[in-house]
Amino acid sequence: MEGNSTIWIEKYRPQTLEDMVGQEEIVERLRSYVRSGSLPHLLFTGPAGVGKTTAAVALAREFFGETWQMNFRELNASDERGIDVVRNQIKQFARTSPLGGATFKVLFLDEADALTPDAQAALRRTMENYAQTCRFILSCNYSSKIIDPIQSRCAIYRFKGLDEAAVAEQVRRVAAAEEISLTDDAVHAIAYIAEGDMRKALNALQGAAILSDRIDARMIYETTSTAKPEEIADLLGLCTKGDFTGAQGALRHLLRNRGIAPGELINQCFRALTSYQMDTALKVAYIDHIGEADFRISEGADAEIQMDALIALFVLSAQKQA
Repeated sequence: MEGNSTIWIEKYRPQTLEDMVGQEEIVERLRSYVRSGSLPHLLFTGPAGVGKTTAAVALAREFFGETWQMNFRELNASDERGIDVVRNQIKQFARTSPLGGATFKVLFLDEADALTPDAQAALRRTMENYAQTCRFILSCNYSSKIIDPIQSRCAIYRFKGLDEAAVAEQVRRVAAAEEISLTDDAVHAIAYIAEGDMRKALNALQGAAILSDRIDARMIYETTSTAKPEEIADLLGLCTKGDFTGAQGALRHLLRNRGIAPGELINQCFRALTSYQMDTALKVAYIDHIGEADFRISEGADAEIQMDALIALFVLSAQKQA
């Protein structure tokens, strides 16, 4: 299909703040900076795929117009985490004069929480010394990993996971541009898989579009190796009824026949439990068991044994509550 040679997350990345979906309050506040012509240092924090990088680039485009690439630089702190990147690359960019009549430059530092404490201390001094010629936009997943002296010098914007309406809007827009037919169930499935991450949503859409230009929910779940919500509900239902054999069979089907990763299955069980109708004490016990299994798998324990043990604990907990 035409267009599939291009990664859609880049092909359809919004070019202006107005084009962004979700984050309406943040977008409006950023647009007010453009209107006023002034900009403080900014700190964007939030989960992956919610628009932090897109907002920074779009803000630079609107501030500088055609000269935006001369006055904007993007660095990824996870590539070079040490103090040298601050002393050399960042300081060198910050100390030079802006071009094309701009009053300042913008340096966007992605994954700033990957910087070492020493590098962050050096960055703080650079932010102070070159505030007249350069504004810094820092992006991170966890603001708690950014030292307080930097946080106090920035206006902090907390990006939230995108809701289903925002994901659906962008997915439908991309599908229309690519001449793809999407069922409503497929859009809902994409939003479920994305968990607020637009990159996941567009990758799921593109993966299914490679197979067909008519996409339904079944294709989305199969191409992303994700269990359907009703399959997770059935698994939990068998456990709460005390049917270990049935639950074990359902688990085997999901792990072996469907090829779903144990970690993903644990995550889906946890998500399902938040809205599952059951005794509160039993729900608490289930979540406790999920946390323990997730930790053990992350520490290197055999995933299949841990998943069987998790189902066994679910059944035992249900029998105790009965």
